[in-house]
Amino acid sequence: MIVCVAVVGHQNNPLYIQSFTEADDALKLHHIVHCSLDVVDERVNNPRKSGPTLNDTFLGLLYPTENYKVYGYLTNTKVKFILVTTDLDVRDADVRNFFRRFHSAYVDAVSNPFHVPGKKITSRTFAERVSTIVKSFGLSSAG
Repeated sequence: MIVCVAVVGHQNNPLYIQSFTEADDALKLHHIVHCSLDVVDERVNNPRKSGPTLNDTFLGLLYPTENYKVYGYLTNTKVKFILVTTDLDVRDADVRNFFRRFHSAYVDAVSNPFHVPGKKITSRTFAERVSTIVKSFGLSSAG
């Protein structure tokens, strides 16, 4: 089950953070998202030979915690997508599919002529689309 998704700007400023749990966990999830940015920067600035190449936008599992797994995705414009899930056995194909659909929703949201680049995403349509994507996570690998 997805418990949190986040969009973080290229200067590590939060553009959109949505948690799908009780309000008590929201602060903890925001902290997990913030901590994952260090791992993203480390992977991008120090690529391993066997790891993902610079052209690969899917960063994979950033780090597991006791209760959560954190996945990352980096767009060509250095905007980061963070996914926090409670599922311990998540398939990479499902996560890649989620990020592909999430990226599509993000592109549609920032393509709005009334959206100011670099500012928080406040679109209700984007929030509804994200909720739909989160609800359908893991149900089928077909997009």
